[in-house]
Amino acid sequence: MQRLKSFMLQSRRVWKLLRKPSSEEFKTITKVSALGILVLGAAGFVIATLMEIF
Repeated sequence: MQRLKSFMLQSRRVWKLLRKPSSEEFKTITKVSALGILVLGAAGFVIATLMEIF
């Protein structure tokens, strides 16, 4: 029970620190995430193509 109470107190502290990202931060995060997805997709495509060839 003590662990649950401690977790709840820590969670409340984190929620108080959270804030909504600015428009510029959101755009940057979106671009970086999209770039990461594209890189992983391209790497997977290259690996799959190489597996088919060899």
